[in-house]
Amino acid sequence: MVLPGVMGAALAAALFALGVATAWSRALLRSSGAVRAMEIGGPQPVFQLANGESFAAEVAARRYVTRYLVALPLGGPLSRTLLVTADMLGAQEFRRLRIWALWNRLPAVAAKQLAA
Repeated sequence: MVLPGVMGAALAAALFALGVATAWSRALLRSSGAVRAMEIGGPQPVFQLANGESFAAEVAARRYVTRYLVALPLGGPLSRTLLVTADMLGAQEFRRLRIWALWNRLPAVAAKQLAA
């Protein structure tokens, strides 16, 4: 409606292609730099990418944690915000991630519970 004719069709096709490329790399996590796994519990979390590389990266102190979502701003070589929703993990794993994101440590089991 704004650009009629061939120029409008070319602009629409370019915007559609840009949307598909962005969805492929960001939303569908198909790019080689997409985070596939996160190991917590050590001094720094280690992130494994889709291409097989692993990086230890700082997680900013300011994190967003809710019942359904955890947002972790990453520093270092990754420099992005990792968004994890509740349906990406099992219930126990997501609970552990939320506790780690809030308190920066994993829940421990008491010695009496281990003996039982």
